[in-house]
Amino acid sequence: MKRGNVIAVAAMGLILASCTLPKLPSAPPKEKPSPAESLITTPIEFSQLPGWDNDSHALVMPAVRSSCKKLNSQPADRSLGGAGIAGTIANWKQACYAAAFVESTDHKKAKLYFEKWFRPYAVEGTGLFTGYFEASLKGSTTQTPKYRFPLYKRPSDLVLVDLGKFKSTLDGQRTAGKVVNGRLLPYKDRSAIRRGALQNQGLELVWVDDQIDSFFLHIQGSGRVKFEDGTSARIGYDGHNGHDYYAIGRELVKRNILTKEEISLQSIRKWLRDNPGQANQVMDLNKSYIFFRALPDQGSGPIGAQNVPLTPGRSLAIDRRFIPMGIPLWLDTTDPIKPDTPLQRLVVAQDTGGAIKGTVRGDLFWGHGPEALVRAGVMKQQGKYYLLLPRALNN
Repeated sequence: MKRGNVIAVAAMGLILASCTLPKLPSAPPKEKPSPAESLITTPIEFSQLPGWDNDSHALVMPAVRSSCKKLNSQPADRSLGGAGIAGTIANWKQACYAAAFVESTDHKKAKLYFEKWFRPYAVEGTGLFTGYFEASLKGSTTQTPKYRFPLYKRPSDLVLVDLGKFKSTLDGQRTAGKVVNGRLLPYKDRSAIRRGALQNQGLELVWVDDQIDSFFLHIQGSGRVKFEDGTSARIGYDGHNGHDYYAIGRELVKRNILTKEEISLQSIRKWLRDNPGQANQVMDLNKSYIFFRALPDQGSGPIGAQNVPLTPGRSLAIDRRFIPMGIPLWLDTTDPIKPDTPLQRLVVAQDTGGAIKGTVRGDLFWGHGPEALVRAGVMKQQGKYYLLLPRALNN
């Protein structure tokens, strides 16, 4: 899904406990990365994970099984990517097979499952952890005076490029553009599209009644559109225009409108509503634009970048240049509503986003509804995470 998210979080110091276990091997890069771009891991024991005994471990099992199903559909010799730390699909086969026998209500058995099949690795460094949610909008399948802001389907001339297929050092990075006279050029930016660059092409998926809600949907990457007849439709990410994501909260801080401490989804939304004459100019500073597709509503969460349903409170968006999709992580941060309360739990890397950059950077999916909106909107916690990788990697 992501996409581009209202995704953000700050960081605490990571203290690595000493141990005698060997460093986890990683695939040698063809070009030496800078220290700031290197993922450095140290193997530890589960007893060293802060709060490990206090989680409801089984709650993550639906996310684990979803990711395992996706991994099992790929060739056994395929690398999981990221920083080359997670081996190949074959290294995950046993752990994924065992996951099928762990009930989502048996926390003791789930805890033992992870301790048997995985080994934790501390990641050096600290980073920002934010939250995102599945947005709610009011809309129509036709344009009316009330519903006049379109959400667009992906244009046929948009070319999405996986840069890692051209250069190994760009693994996990993507861009998009349009081919003109044999050359890939930048696609239209947010301002041009908002002003009508794509109109009259039959690309309108739905029309919504609020351009600020539409803007935040682009940041979240997925949502539900409710129609006046009481029905609704789920929509999700289907591409982007290739322009970099820009957090407009940064602009409001630069203008001394808000402080860093005051920045949240709620405070930004309020300023945009209170300043309609400046809202478009500020929103257009984020040149990134997201295209959407209709998604089946099967009672599960929206689809993330791993192409599996997201699990509220247990799916994490990460920078896939460093963290492979589908791997479990132990999250160690604080609660966005009660910052003095630890937020320590198992999560699975199942999504990514334009604002998620760095070796330690995460965006926690909170789900759908008012509580998810509140938690996601204010989350900007300092924290760290630990990778859980199969013991089969060292066998």
